[in-house]
Amino acid sequence: MTHIDTPQSRCRAGVARGDVTPPVGIYHRMWGAALHDKATGVHRPLTATAVWLAPESSAADERQMVLALDHCILDRVEIDLIRTAIASRTTIAPEQVQVCLSHTHGSGWMSRTRSHFPGGELIGPYLDELATKCAALAAEAASKVQPAAIVYGAGRCSLAAQRDFRDVENQRYVCGLNPDGLADDTLLVARITADSGAVLATVVNYACHPTTLAWQNTLISPDYVGALREVVERQTAAPCLFLQGASGDLGPREGFVGDPAVADRNGRQVGFAALAALESLPPSGARFVYRGPVVSGAVLGTWEHEPLGSEELLKRQTWQVDRAVVELPYRPELPTLDETRSELTRWQAEEAAARAAGDEAKVRDCRAKAEQMTRQVARLTALPAGQAYPYEVRLLRLGDAIWLFLPGELYQAFQTTLRHRFPRHPLIIATIANDWQPGYVPLATAYGKGIYQDVIAAVAAGSLELLIEAVADQIAASLAKGC
Repeated sequence: MTHIDTPQSRCRAGVARGDVTPPVGIYHRMWGAALHDKATGVHRPLTATAVWLAPESSAADERQMVLALDHCILDRVEIDLIRTAIASRTTIAPEQVQVCLSHTHGSGWMSRTRSHFPGGELIGPYLDELATKCAALAAEAASKVQPAAIVYGAGRCSLAAQRDFRDVENQRYVCGLNPDGLADDTLLVARITADSGAVLATVVNYACHPTTLAWQNTLISPDYVGALREVVERQTAAPCLFLQGASGDLGPREGFVGDPAVADRNGRQVGFAALAALESLPPSGARFVYRGPVVSGAVLGTWEHEPLGSEELLKRQTWQVDRAVVELPYRPELPTLDETRSELTRWQAEEAAARAAGDEAKVRDCRAKAEQMTRQVARLTALPAGQAYPYEVRLLRLGDAIWLFLPGELYQAFQTTLRHRFPRHPLIIATIANDWQPGYVPLATAYGKGIYQDVIAAVAAGSLELLIEAVADQIAASLAKGC
């Protein structure tokens, strides 16, 4: 081999960033074990980053808006509200907006169904304002669109650890660090550069649950993602777009704590790994070519960057947008709404009794169980009727790269399998995108063990494997189309 090609895209891009931090005092409880309800302060601001992407041609129906939000989950109605608001302020259709959540558990549960809880009266006005702010950011990004190049690379980061742990002493599975489990340490990066040479934005795609901060934390926080962005943006002087990968069974090696300093330390670990990968990227529009020997004591082999020819640049302009729906069967033992509501009532009664008896440990346990049932009610109410969940996959092909936008929480096998099958093409995999349903999609081998992700999964065992094959076919079809 006498040359090295770095994966690239040619397109038009515009970027905007805004602060979307909820007000202090808003309902914040995200964890069943939490004893607080309201946020008492802000660790770091929550942000929204809008990236407008378009082909070099002006095909209006192919433009895409990628909106990265620092939130854990949002109800589908809120996602639709944001997409509709963006469409009303721009010339893009709602389905061309991809809303990607960082999945930080420090943001609080922003659902109007929680309005009756302490601080919940602030949720509705906040969500309305959020949609308005996102629309303004999208319009700003659209106004900044210019010819750009995207260069992709990969690094490694050991923050993420496998989190399906067998507690032998207590004879049960827990969701926490599994020292013997395999964890995908792949970290994908991209640099979006204007033709002037200015860096417009960077992209970091990494799979790790933002669960550093847990039930002890009372502060609004982007978790590790905040410090990650700070590290990268300090060096690049451009917004950093974080996209959460397939992290259903991955979490930070040190997590479930109340100390924001730990979240910052975790974020710096990812940020420095991302910077190392970004600094290794070559200039856009070039390949690395062997130039031959030079005699200098030793006979040295010399390489240099060479501009791509017009035909090669044309290939990097390839632009394809695709949508597929994969029917994932519901698990047969999925509980009913009536059963779940009955369990919720039982745990609420036990919590009241424990509170009257002054038993704080039991109060915490009962609140956690009631919270699980409350979430299950929300999940069952939101699931479409029928025998299967209509799982929507959005695929965007930009030159050498494939961007995938996927709802729910997928196990890491999704990304490791697909990246192994398509090693020549960067696969940017964004989960918790456009919806948090159907929730977890674990490996078939995870079912039946009592693991949290299995217990609350709505889809049947084998759904992840079915999804992998369907998306692999979708990617192969896209690549077969060529330019």
